[in-house]
Amino acid sequence: MRFVLKVLLTTLAMFALLAGPGRAGETEMALLNAYIGNWAGAGVLVGGDKPEAFTCRLKVSKGRQEKVNYAGRCSLVNMNLSVTGTIIFNDRAGRYEATMRSNVGFSAAAVGVIQGKAITFVLDEKQKDRGGNQMDIGSVLKLDHRGITVDFSVEFNRSGQVLTTSVPFGRQQ
Repeated sequence: MRFVLKVLLTTLAMFALLAGPGRAGETEMALLNAYIGNWAGAGVLVGGDKPEAFTCRLKVSKGRQEKVNYAGRCSLVNMNLSVTGTIIFNDRAGRYEATMRSNVGFSAAAVGVIQGKAITFVLDEKQKDRGGNQMDIGSVLKLDHRGITVDFSVEFNRSGQVLTTSVPFGRQQ
């Protein structure tokens, strides 16, 4: 279960430590700046022995230069995981880019696809669990006019078990 939360936080955090950001224009920064604030979400992890509820918080803030930083925390039962990261618009590449780092040693990067006024980051990775067994991780982070949504799945190839969730985040006052 700890790894599954790590994957969720990785998805939430696909925002950190990006090298060489370009200078984003006003339109791109306005879109990113629209997410500055405090967010909270809850979801249910399904596919395990029983569905398990968990809660997440995310703080998005203005970073240096043309960056938006974030810091997030999720809890499940008696476990807490945290992530930090950054998202930018890279003018040279003409795209949004995000990376993250978690307190459990997992890091990731993703390119954002613009669909209207929404930005979608997709992460598909193969990882090994603590026992060295292969697993497939798929996640989608979507920033749109309704807020922030994270969908993810983890398939443990050895057992065939698949864990999934969707976490909609709402802005907090």
